[in-house]
Amino acid sequence: MTPGPGAVSGEVPGEGPGAPAPELLARARLLVAPGLSASLVRELERITGRGAEPLADGVTAGGRLLTADGPLLCVGAVLPDALRTERLLWFHSVNAGTDPLLAAGPWPAGALLTRTVGRMGERIAQYVLGWVLAECQAVPEYVAQHARAEWRRLPTELVAGQTALVYGTGRIGRAVAGLLRSCGVRTVGVGRTARTGAAPAGFDRVIGAGAEPGAGVKAGLGVEAGAEAGAEAEELAGARWVVAALPLTGATEGFFGAGRFAAMRGATFVNVGRGATVDPVALEGALRGGGVRRAVLDVLPEEPAASGDPVWRLPRTVITSHSAGITADEDVAQDFAACWEAVAAGRRPELTVDTGRGY
Repeated sequence: MTPGPGAVSGEVPGEGPGAPAPELLARARLLVAPGLSASLVRELERITGRGAEPLADGVTAGGRLLTADGPLLCVGAVLPDALRTERLLWFHSVNAGTDPLLAAGPWPAGALLTRTVGRMGERIAQYVLGWVLAECQAVPEYVAQHARAEWRRLPTELVAGQTALVYGTGRIGRAVAGLLRSCGVRTVGVGRTARTGAAPAGFDRVIGAGAEPGAGVKAGLGVEAGAEAGAEAEELAGARWVVAALPLTGATEGFFGAGRFAAMRGATFVNVGRGATVDPVALEGALRGGGVRRAVLDVLPEEPAASGDPVWRLPRTVITSHSAGITADEDVAQDFAACWEAVAAGRRPELTVDTGRGY
């Protein structure tokens, strides 16, 4: 079968499309989401050396996309259904999380998907550290005391020597772990499988995700019998903070359930990954039972949460409206430029999303 206009120069085993063929990239039309700023669009035009057309649901200012020739290069947050065809050469997401893109429909075969990370890891790491320090210095309690006009000295604690368990060992997880470790926190990463040899930068140790106690083995997590499940349960019991920085995939949906929360012994749970990785009923039970000391939730299963959503009534919980890692224009421009340089050289960009795994 002859490859369509979106054919790439090669598949990376187990990782999907490689770089688009140079001759296709040279002919690709640049389509940009209407919400992008004028300055960002100008920068995208400068990088690609071509004019941009506004991306709508199958329509541009010059006419319907499907009636014009040529492969398509799109930059935005949403891919219209009309463009989920073999003509799509490359889609660059202005967001780090691409699960909504992949959940919206089948991804076009051969189309490259890249994402924006920028300084998100740095921003999220500072967000996590801010809450860690605030908790250790009893800031929430002092704020409450101030509202009551009450003078009372409260006990505080040092972060050094305590343990943070960070789920997700990619760019964001490594950034979080590195900043916490610089303050003397022992950092343990949890990945799909345990790491042999030296731990990645920022971590004191990396273990594999075991089967959730009482829930059986979750498909796709790379679980090995016995040892990994035991190591994870032990670290959960000893952790002062549990930080969730997981993408949303079939394997991670509902990942933090009753079993994992039951294994915690007073840890504070911080979610900067995806809301649907957490079972909210299980989290509420752990908060009310005391296994989870406090919850800081930047993300929720349903966003924005309605005023009547039970999540607003969770005890000892703060919700921060998906603001920990806001993407700036300079992040999009920087990461797109890096991907463009790699693609133009025939290389697979580092920010390529494995559409099979979902991250």
